[in-house]
Amino acid sequence: MDTQILKTYFTTLQSRIVEELETFDGQPFRTDSWERPEGGGGISRLIEDGGFFERGGVNFSHVTGQSLPASATAVRPQLAGRAWEAMGVSLVLHPRNPYCPTAHMNVRCFVATKPGEEDVWWFGGGMDMTPYYGQREDVAHFHRTCRDALAPFGDDVYPRYKKWCDEYFFLKHRNEPRGVGGVFFDDLNEGGFERCFALTQAVGNAFTQAYLPVLAKRRDTPYGERERDFQAYRRGRYVEFNLVWDRGTLFGLQSGGRTESILMSLPPVVKWRYDWKPEAGTPEAELYEVFLQPQDWA
Repeated sequence: MDTQILKTYFTTLQSRIVEELETFDGQPFRTDSWERPEGGGGISRLIEDGGFFERGGVNFSHVTGQSLPASATAVRPQLAGRAWEAMGVSLVLHPRNPYCPTAHMNVRCFVATKPGEEDVWWFGGGMDMTPYYGQREDVAHFHRTCRDALAPFGDDVYPRYKKWCDEYFFLKHRNEPRGVGGVFFDDLNEGGFERCFALTQAVGNAFTQAYLPVLAKRRDTPYGERERDFQAYRRGRYVEFNLVWDRGTLFGLQSGGRTESILMSLPPVVKWRYDWKPEAGTPEAELYEVFLQPQDWA
């Protein structure tokens, strides 16, 4: 498989998204190139204490290895002993304003090789949004953009990937979703390489269309210590998911990835409280009662 076409797309996508985010924030992202001793490397683009984003990162990575880590072979034992190559773009954005949701997007391709045998490859990715104070029109816009991006690939694709997202970004130990979802897919190789690559590009290309209009609408909403306090509490759930359940985090750490780039997804200010519950009838309670209930947003 010629991976150069993949690398060109992913690096171009990273550059385009960062340019749009820099325009929105008003401050530049830091560029941090790195190499991985076991093979490969990447480019991390970060912003901290920006004009709008409290922290954000848009990472490109292209890493290789001679044997897959346990997190990969646990669900695919047939791949044990194969050399591998993984490439993609992942981002997480944490706005400072609590009325602006956190967002995550990832698009990637994986190839496992063995002499004398056919390559095993698949694509994966998706995007999801995590509001602290939800607005129906914002969530509907995000989901409709995801739906429209996937429409050319079949009427059943968005509903399946939305359900997959709801099920994946779920904190089992809390029995609650991480946010309002979006779309998620993995192990995608049905329909051939061209279709799978085109679908993955459709998701990556739609991200800023799905997310930036939401931020533009809410960026000037006034807030105080109450909202910042609740945002920090809910960010704790984000940390819990990424460190306990997320397969990408586990794969990155087990495969000797760059820790700073892997953990850039964590928010800078977080709080935990013992057995806290929101008061009935408050905007904080509405998040649990309405927005953390999976539903047909589009």
